[in-house]
Amino acid sequence: LHPGENLRVFPISNWTELDIWQYIEREKLALPPIYYAHCRQVVRRNGLLVPVTELTPPREGEQTEELSVRFRTVGDISCTCPVASSAATPAEIIAETALADISERSATRMDDQVSEAAMEQRKKQGYF
Repeated sequence: LHPGENLRVFPISNWTELDIWQYIEREKLALPPIYYAHCRQVVRRNGLLVPVTELTPPREGEQTEELSVRFRTVGDISCTCPVASSAATPAEIIAETALADISERSATRMDDQVSEAAMEQRKKQGYF
């Protein structure tokens, strides 16, 4: 690098969600409980389970329900959704993830549904 230049390194950028969970299980890493199945109030919106919070209250006409869910990713609560799950251990999540037919982002990101260019706009803002 030349003076004033920066380099960004993503050492696990080519890992899949399954790779990450296998690593977590193998290394017996402790994680916050939000990554594991727990009961939570949600509403169904545009094919997603939206957590009911002060920032994401139910909209008019939406029915709140309590489901067993887990977060496949943790981010801004205003745009990150859980998935229905009963997986409470890394081994159970590995089994669930191996059968998943929808990507983590597709299953959990409300902001990707705002527009087809949402991800590209975040990249321009330095998200990646």
